[in-house]
Amino acid sequence: MSVDTILSFEEAMEKYDPVLGFEVHVELNTKTKMFSSAPNVFGDDPNTNVNEVDLGLPGVLPVVNKAAVESSIKIGLALNCKIAESCRFARKNYFYPDTPKNFQTSQYDEPIAYDGYLDIELEDGTVFRVEIERAHMEEDAGKLTHLGGAAGRIQGADYSLVDYNRAGVPLVEIVTKPIEGAGSRAPELAKAYVAAVREIVKNLGVSDARMERGNVRCDANVSLRPHGQERFGIRSETKNVNSLRAVEHAVRYEIQRHAAVLDAGQPVIQETRHWHEDTRTTTSGRAKSDADDYRYFPEPDLVPVVASREWVEELRATLPEPPAERRKRLKEAWGYSDLEFRDVVNAGVMDSIEETIAAGASASVARKWWMGEIVGRAKTADVDPAELGVSPRTIVELNGLVEEGKINNKMASQVLDGVLAGEGTPAEIVEKRGLAVVSDDGPLLEAIDAALAAQPDVAEKIRGGKVQAIGAIVGGVMKATRGQADAGRVRELILEKLGVEG
Repeated sequence: MSVDTILSFEEAMEKYDPVLGFEVHVELNTKTKMFSSAPNVFGDDPNTNVNEVDLGLPGVLPVVNKAAVESSIKIGLALNCKIAESCRFARKNYFYPDTPKNFQTSQYDEPIAYDGYLDIELEDGTVFRVEIERAHMEEDAGKLTHLGGAAGRIQGADYSLVDYNRAGVPLVEIVTKPIEGAGSRAPELAKAYVAAVREIVKNLGVSDARMERGNVRCDANVSLRPHGQERFGIRSETKNVNSLRAVEHAVRYEIQRHAAVLDAGQPVIQETRHWHEDTRTTTSGRAKSDADDYRYFPEPDLVPVVASREWVEELRATLPEPPAERRKRLKEAWGYSDLEFRDVVNAGVMDSIEETIAAGASASVARKWWMGEIVGRAKTADVDPAELGVSPRTIVELNGLVEEGKINNKMASQVLDGVLAGEGTPAEIVEKRGLAVVSDDGPLLEAIDAALAAQPDVAEKIRGGKVQAIGAIVGGVMKATRGQADAGRVRELILEKLGVEG
């Protein structure tokens, strides 16, 4: 059997229990890097935010970024972790082209935060506790761009370019303890857990938390064991998954792949895997190294980080409202039902709705647009709603055009399509596409006369008191005006013309 063969998810669940583990890497948004004074800025020209410390040149000495330490402590506190009174850095030794020092400065046996937990709410309201083993500080590697190949990966590429701008950017790696008991909800739990971590670090203000930029990345570990067996199976680690949807799909795929391998009587290989969004599959990366292979030893150029209890409590006092409390407050403020609010959270648009309300929309209007229009389009495009790039101000402007009577809801949907296509602002698209509502009586009366002439029996019903039949005439007028007529004014004019009181 080919290792690419997979079982159905349902069949895999009938035979095996999944055990999960997640390593979520959070890039901190400090002004400078973890151990150097080089700027920590996204999107600058390659190799412009680099200095001699980042490149590991001879004779340089690192200096710990205090702001990064404070952010790390805040993350630990928000994850209900214990904060170490003293911790130290270590050298994790391995060679890779985007690691110019040939080692990564990280933490090994003495992390800054440990023994925490997160209570994760699933889509139906079920709460699942995920235990956190540690949250430790480290530095990011640079970025490799592989050119000449079809898939943008090193396999098949003609050459690679290295950008060291990201080398040395502060990271906090959050590592869970093995997660058992999720069963068939393992993929859902994976997505919900990473979403919760992203929400926390964004709420703390310590990271931009934009997964598409790699600010939050997840390494998803999956293993299977037959029902009733206590010993864990061999795990695989799908590296650097950078969207919530991809985390869910990657875990699901690996469960199905592992099940097929085990069913064939073959051993699961402990390895890293690469996620392919286009095919929603993983492929083999490299054999997974154990800690011994990295030859960890204490970093000789850095003294231990001492976090006094006074300092920790000062930082605790600065923490913002916890996400769970924030959700409860927003639900009450917006007047949403439990089901409505849960749908908003599950769709990933709570922040967008909050920003839209802050920009001037009512809670009901914001929900109507995001849940009724944006989420549907995101599902059709198979992307997260945030990836569509619709801003709250755009929603407020679009809704304003509807409330002012300049366009109707059908036109507004077309305008939104134009926004997504990059045609401009809602007002610009209305003008370019000629979508303004026809409210002048002259053109409307002409269309009404034509509709009445085409349906004389309907006109007689209306005169006879069956006013509800007016919908057929209004529909004819809307069709003749390509949906651009002011339906309310059309109804008034029809009743006037037929001498019927509304």
